[in-house]
Amino acid sequence: MKKSLNELTKEDWNELFPIELEDHNPMWKESYEKEKDRIVEKVGKEIILRIEHFGSSSIPGIKSKPYIDLMLEIPAELLFDENLIAKFTALGYTYFKVPARENIDAYMSFGKGYRPDGKKEQIFHIHMCPRENVMWKQIEFRDYLNTNNERAKQYEDLKIALACKFKNDRGSYVLGKTDFIKETLKMISEKAKT
Repeated sequence: MKKSLNELTKEDWNELFPIELEDHNPMWKESYEKEKDRIVEKVGKEIILRIEHFGSSSIPGIKSKPYIDLMLEIPAELLFDENLIAKFTALGYTYFKVPARENIDAYMSFGKGYRPDGKKEQIFHIHMCPRENVMWKQIEFRDYLNTNNERAKQYEDLKIALACKFKNDRGSYVLGKTDFIKETLKMISEKAKT
């Protein structure tokens, strides 16, 4: 058995943590609020400039993986800061650097709730970057789906289809949502122009 999450291969992640969607749980918001308060208390408001709950668990009425995704804004000079990483490690998080890719700058990611033996607790994913990072567009996506039930239902239908097809392929599941998210962000941008 692997001793740490960082030792897990892509195949290990796919086998140990398959894609499983659940009906929306109102307790996810409470879990988010508690974790947000815990982070701000331990790390400080001067470092954590903003925290948002995003991802499907922040959209009532659609199925989601039972994970709490948090977007944290930090000052640009603290991106990849070893002391900041240590603070989150002390909070029980495992650090993963997300490399730059198609129009997205590199950023910091943390996970908590996974165990190398495949067991899970409440899972939290943190995406941490300065406000200039395009990842912050995910908040616009969340807000749009929260006010557009039809588009939210289309997203849920896509997620269900992808979860069936890619239950043990986390990367393909995520990539399968990319065009829908881009199309929705384009709709938001065009609406803002009118």
